[in-house]
Amino acid sequence: MASGLVETDPEGALAGFAEVVSMEPEKAEWEMLTYIKSAVTRNYSEKCINNIMDFVSGSASQNFGLLQEFYQTTLKALEEAKNERLWFKTNLKLCKIWFDMGEYGRMNKILKELHKSCQREDGTDDQKKGSQLLEVYAIEIQMYTETKNNKKLKQLYQKALAIKSAIPHPRIMGIIRECGGKMHMAERQWAEAATDFFEAFKNYDEAGNQRRIQCLKYLVLANMLMESEVNPFDGQEAKPYKNDPEILAMTNLIAAYQRNEIIEFEKILKSNRRTIMDDPFIRNYIEDLLKNVRTQVLLKLIKPYTRIRIPFISKELNVPEKDVEQLLVSLILDNRIDGHIDQVNRLLERGDRSKGMKKYTAIDKWNTQLRSLYQTVSNRVY
Repeated sequence: MASGLVETDPEGALAGFAEVVSMEPEKAEWEMLTYIKSAVTRNYSEKCINNIMDFVSGSASQNFGLLQEFYQTTLKALEEAKNERLWFKTNLKLCKIWFDMGEYGRMNKILKELHKSCQREDGTDDQKKGSQLLEVYAIEIQMYTETKNNKKLKQLYQKALAIKSAIPHPRIMGIIRECGGKMHMAERQWAEAATDFFEAFKNYDEAGNQRRIQCLKYLVLANMLMESEVNPFDGQEAKPYKNDPEILAMTNLIAAYQRNEIIEFEKILKSNRRTIMDDPFIRNYIEDLLKNVRTQVLLKLIKPYTRIRIPFISKELNVPEKDVEQLLVSLILDNRIDGHIDQVNRLLERGDRSKGMKKYTAIDKWNTQLRSLYQTVSNRVY
């Protein structure tokens, strides 16, 4: 009876299978799985098992024991039936369950088996199985992204992009590109991150996957961090989503950013906590973003002046004076401002860096002389 419900009522079917398991003390093969070898067509059996697996996957946290029982029994039956395609897909599904539950040790064991199934006898990757290999890479890349193992992530990301023999599902490439974007962001390579997030968005969009909205947000974030003057919503791919309720806050944010309106920018951040600040990934880069906006506003603000008071800048930027001073120092050291800070009078003096740099030049000269003296003494000793 449970077998007849697999398409119309997977929850009822699962309850039926659970009852079969409890009635069989020796845990024999469940009724449905014996059909793989005989009674029904291969396509029908795969469709039925997939339906049940999808439901089991969604209920994993509620019935951990049944989950393990179901997958172990299914995989054993698939091995005996030599159904490699469904064995591969079933292992991928189980891998995803362990990933969602944070069971990375269990996940690694399955990944090794999946990798092995995509290799030749000599241990090299079988290019004929490029599409399957990319599916394995996609889930493994997600694991390394979650565990912040950037070294392994980079290696795998490069291997994934090097596979040219595959025609993967766009969702798979979306996952790989999104994780690549996050990897580049961690390395502060904003332009590379923007490229990956755009590719991820396009792939998710082609797949009809809702993850496209999140990647579009990340693309906007990367564009602002790289101080790009290009608005991603001007492109034909992203334009249709410009007024999407989830995206609207980001379009307003980038508009305020490009107009250098710091107060409006911060107001948008505060009033759109759910769509912007509640995402841990975006929140992680908000300080960098604010520094960018403040830098642009500050550079525009000081442009007409040769001397400008730090308290005035503080008021205009809406940040404490000490933060203004730190920002000014970093901009002077990066040669983006030509000038020095008069700390006594709380002033930025532009146009003559020599006053502020004299002591650093003297220290540098003194250091050079000390190194020369040390070298002379060392030569005499040895």
